[in-house]
Amino acid sequence: MVMFLFLVIALAVVVAAVTLAVVGGGDSGPLPDAEPERVRDSLPPDRPVGRGDVERLRFPLVVRGYRMADVDDALGRLGAELAERDARIADLESALAGARAAAVHRHVVMDKPAQEEQQ
Repeated sequence: MVMFLFLVIALAVVVAAVTLAVVGGGDSGPLPDAEPERVRDSLPPDRPVGRGDVERLRFPLVVRGYRMADVDDALGRLGAELAERDARIADLESALAGARAAAVHRHVVMDKPAQEEQQ
């Protein structure tokens, strides 16, 4: 019987403490909304991304790994820059091939009259 009385009193104390904590702790108001933690993109906005920039890129850890939005943004940026570089390389290679073809054509045209004059 003493044990039962002790449990009832302990339960009453716990309920009173929780009630006071809930009612008394509401003076400060609700917590302000926190801005979601986003990566401060360390990729340079004013120049092309280099190897060192990619090596220094770090994402904040969350409960299940990395924030997908941060990783998607960085990969999107890297993909766009790689596509731009590939297009630029293709343009330069085609210009080089055209210049080489023109040089070979000029060389052949110039060599033919010289060969005919020798005969």
